[in-house]
Parts: sequence; C-alpha cells; structure tokens
Amino acid sequence: MMFGTANTTDNAVALLQDLGIDPSAVTPSLKLLAATDARYLKDLKINITNSLQAESLPRKEAYLIAFAVAVNEKNTLLQEAFTAKAREEGATDKELAEVISCTSLMAANNVYYRFRHFMHEEFYNTAPAGIRMSIMANPVLGKELFETISLVVSAVNGCEMCVTSHEKNIVLHGASKQKIHDAVRLGAVVRSLAVLL
Repeated sequence: MMFGTANTTDNAVALLQDLGIDPSAVTPSLKLLAATDARYLKDLKINITNSLQAESLPRKEAYLIAFAVAVNEKNTLLQEAFTAKAREEGATDKELAEVISCTSLMAANNVYYRFRHFMHEEFYNTAPAGIRMSIMANPVLGKELFETISLVVSAVNGCEMCVTSHEKNIVLHGASKQKIHDAVRLGAVVRSLAVLL
C-alpha cells in the first residue's frame, strides 16, 4: 500500500519514496514543511493516496492523468515518477507520447478559448480558431481517456469553455460524474504536489 506508516519526521522522504522519487530530491520547501508543519505533509500524502487509488479510476488511467499534470506543470521529477508508475500498469510509449501531445494541445486551446470567453464579442466567438487538432480524431488512449485528460489539464489551467466542453464529451462517452470528479480532484492534488517539487 502506498504511503505506509512512516513517522511524521520522515513524511517528506516517504512521500518521495512512495512515488519512486530519489529521497535526495527533497526540496527546500519539503524540508521546511517537514521541520515545521508535518500535519500538512500527512494531509498531502493522504490526498495523493486517495486520489491515485480512487475506485472510479483504473490505476493506469490515474497515473496517466497524473503524468499529464506533471507535464503541464513542467515538473520533471513527477513526470519521471508517473511515467514509471504508468508503465508498471501497462502504459505504452504511444500512450505516454499522446498524453504529452494532449497536454501541449490543451496549453494552446486553454489560452485561446479563455481569451474568447473573456472577450464576450461576436467577432472572436465566430472567428475560425485555426488550431489543428487532428490528434483528437482517433486517439490511441481512446476518446474517453483523451477527453478526461483534456478536461483535467483544462481545469488546472482554468479554462471554463474547455472544461465544460470536455465534461460534456466525457459524459457522452459513458463516464460517470464520479469518475470525472475523481479525475479533476487527482489533477488538483498532483498540482499541489508539483508546487513543492
């Protein structure tokens, strides 16, 4: 089981070890938290465990979602950790590459569609986007997971138009609201970890 029974002074190291990250990567932020506020590290470990082990999310999907957020946050430590975890669950190079591509595409779309949403002007709302998105047509990950990753990254990036659009598509592909909720919660928690690393 992840995040076992380490005492509070070892929480920072245990947090990294349980994700497969070398404990020498303990950052100044983690060191300070370990020295002064072990309660938050305990909460963070619980949040990560609960999010990665949500019943609604198959383990491979959870790690691929976490990997997408790590890519989005440009956090190489977490990218490497979640790549390894996803591979252990059977993720292929093509799937990992598609997660990277999806995350990069959302980086463009989230900026563009946030702008359209903020402006509330007919011209911008009807102007052709001109952003190629052929990767969305027949994703290696399958439509539901691709849309879920798109939703999570869009939520992390704060794009309301993209969030609502992808949520509708995921529901159309048969995902439950619980699964959608758990995926977004996972994205939020991974982002909170990325802040410390």
